[in-house]
Amino acid sequence: MHIEPGVVHGAKMVLAYGTAAGAAGYSAKLIADELKTRPAASFVARSVAATVAVLIFFELLPHFPVGISEVHFILGSTILLILGAAPAAVGLAAGLAIQGMFFAPTDLPMYFVNITTLLVPLFAIHALARKALPRGVAYVDLKYTDVLKLSAAYQGGVVAWVAFWAFYGHGAGAETFAAVSAFGAAYMMVILIEPLVDLAVLAGAKSLKSLQGSGLVTERLYSAA
Repeated sequence: MHIEPGVVHGAKMVLAYGTAAGAAGYSAKLIADELKTRPAASFVARSVAATVAVLIFFELLPHFPVGISEVHFILGSTILLILGAAPAAVGLAAGLAIQGMFFAPTDLPMYFVNITTLLVPLFAIHALARKALPRGVAYVDLKYTDVLKLSAAYQGGVVAWVAFWAFYGHGAGAETFAAVSAFGAAYMMVILIEPLVDLAVLAGAKSLKSLQGSGLVTERLYSAA
């Protein structure tokens, strides 16, 4: 999902600054809402865990260039289900920043583009989780079709933003269409695999009842809405 340097540049970067600022503002709202109901120590612990997870996903899991960008197993829905929306947002933003500073400095100029691509779909599945997932069911009891909704929405959002930045930066030429199409097709694999990862992680969490009430996971993991 990394947009390569040069795809969006010059005056066009102003839009990326604006979308990233909007994402930061909504993240701040999520954090404020979180701190009204959970201790600050819980939020910090989950945010650190999310940041470490994002770095592992970005650096250690397979990733490869396809078309206009790179295919990553971001596992945004996994982080959301286990740690909650606000820690997930912090983890994605911090993990992407740390990766840029220490592992891929060439990506830093595109930070505001890439953070928009990661966070806006996260906000979308946060809303989807509240409306589309079955009520009265804890996250650890979700089924494949339930987590597939979140994974498809998140990865579909990532692909949509990558396509937007590509067409915005390079124009709607045949070469850009081909690159975006190749990238979108490759991400279908992620959409199919991620729900299996989600279910495996949720099954592991279900067996660790000691986490319930610990502050290290989101309350909805074990408690039905």
